[in-house]
Formats: sequence, structure tokens, C-alpha cells
Amino acid sequence: MLKHQLIHPKINEVLGRAGHHAKILIADGNYPASSTLGPNAELVSLNLAPGIVSCTQILKTLLTAIPIEAANTMGIPADDPYALGGDPPVWAEYRAALKDAGLDIELEPIQKWDFYDAVASRDHVLTIQSADQALWANLLLTVGVRKPS
Repeated sequence: MLKHQLIHPKINEVLGRAGHHAKILIADGNYPASSTLGPNAELVSLNLAPGIVSCTQILKTLLTAIPIEAANTMGIPADDPYALGGDPPVWAEYRAALKDAGLDIELEPIQKWDFYDAVASRDHVLTIQSADQALWANLLLTVGVRKPS
């Protein structure tokens, strides 16, 4: 039995093969996950019912299993019909989860269409599709380095 919180077999398999700079997308329920995979990426669908599982739950679980060196949100174009006029509430949840994990990482937005390009890169190894209904909840993580003990 694994000692960290992440017990999903396929996600553990992909993360076990991932190395420094690998990209992991936590996708909200509206993200077109099946049509935006990078050439080396796997898709794991955890979208059971609206809101189950949330992106924040996925992030907190991943943080128990792998080192993270960067976290990118999807930047919100001002003219987007779903723009919120400020940071989406879910971003505060991400900041809290990163802080609770002892990480000093800022959320760095990547403009919407550049975000899609970043996900389609050869470094993208995994998309975890959630059923999160929060707007702008997509989060692209970059795997860091496990330092010697």
C-alpha cells in the first residue's frame, strides 16, 4: 500500500515515469481535455458528477506525491465572455494548497491561447480531467526535482 495520499494506479504510473520539467494539467470540467493532449500525454478522467472531483482536491493529492516547481493558471482575456473581473476564487484555494504544502510558488497565468499551446507540448505527460465547475480552474503544474535527503 502506498504511503502518500495518491492511490490512483494510472496517475501513479504516469507520475513515476515523469521527470523534471514534465507538465501535468489539472483540467476543470469545461476544458476540452481529449482534444488538447500533448503527443506524450495520458488522459485520466475523474469527472464522476458535477463538482466531483474538484481541481483543488486533485492538487492537494498530487502535492503529497511529487515535487512541483511551477504552477500556471489559464490567463483570462479581458474580453472573454466568462471573465470575472479579478482572480477566480479557485485561485485562492490553489495558493492556500501550495502554501500548506510548504511551497513558495506563485501562480503564474499564461494567456488563454498560449495555455492551450503549453498543454500541447511534448513535455505534457498527464491531464487529469475533473468535474470542477469553477470557472478558470485549469492548472498546469511543472514537476520539480526531488532533492537528496
